[in-house]
Amino acid sequence: MVATANAEKPTLHPEFVKNMVRTFNDSDEHGVHLLFNEWWQYAPEVTVERYLENFRSTPGAKDFLAERYFADPFELGDLGSMPEGSVGRGYHRFLTENGLEKNLATNYKMLHDYMAKSGQLDRMPEDLKYAIIRGFQIHDILHVITGYSPDGLHELALQAFCLAQLQFPYFGMWMATTTSRMTFLQPDGIVPVMDAISSGWRLGRGVSNLQFEKWEELFEEPLAEVRPRYGVEPAGVLASA
Repeated sequence: MVATANAEKPTLHPEFVKNMVRTFNDSDEHGVHLLFNEWWQYAPEVTVERYLENFRSTPGAKDFLAERYFADPFELGDLGSMPEGSVGRGYHRFLTENGLEKNLATNYKMLHDYMAKSGQLDRMPEDLKYAIIRGFQIHDILHVITGYSPDGLHELALQAFCLAQLQFPYFGMWMATTTSRMTFLQPDGIVPVMDAISSGWRLGRGVSNLQFEKWEELFEEPLAEVRPRYGVEPAGVLASA
C-alpha cells in the first residue's frame, strides 16, 4: 500500500492509527514489536528515508551494515560454564533467573519472516530489516551490560537508552506508547515513566555506542572490565521510579 502522506507534510495513515491505538490501550495484547512491523506499509516515504539516512550516518553503522554479523544460537549450558563474573556468566544468570527466552532473536525472526512473506514489510529498507533482527539478538545482553532489569520501568529505561544511541523507530514507538498511556490513561505514571525514560536517555547519551558491538565475542571477558571500557556503570532507574 502506498503511503498517502506527501514529502512536505508527512501524516499518520488512518489505518495505522487504529493499530497504534490498540497498542496504546494494551501493549500486552498488541505489542510494540507488532506495531513496528505494521507501520512500514503506511509510513510516509520521506520519514522512511530520513530514518534510513540517520541510521547509515551513525558512527560505526557502515561496517555494521556491511558485515551483517549475526551470532549462532547458543546453549545455556555453555554460558553457565563460563568464568564467574564474565559477561557470558552474567548473561546466563540474567536469562535463568528471569525465565527468559535464550534465543529471542530467532523467535522474532520467525514473526518477521512471516510478515515479510505477506508483503507487509516490502517498504522496510533491507538495512533496517537486518538492524531490528540483530537488535533483538543483543537486547538481553544490553540488559546485562547496563544493569537494567527486565521489569517494567527498567525495560522502558533500556529502550530509552537505545533510542538515545540509535534513532530507530522501534525504540521511538516504545516512548510513544508509554507516554501516551501516562498522558491519556494513567496520569499517576507520569513521574515514574519520565524518570525511567530520563535515566535511560542520559545514560545512553553519556556512554559509547553499544548497538553495533559483537557482544558474543566478549562472553568470556570479565563484566567488571567490559563495562568501564564503554563508560558504563551498573544502572538503575531513579529512586522515585
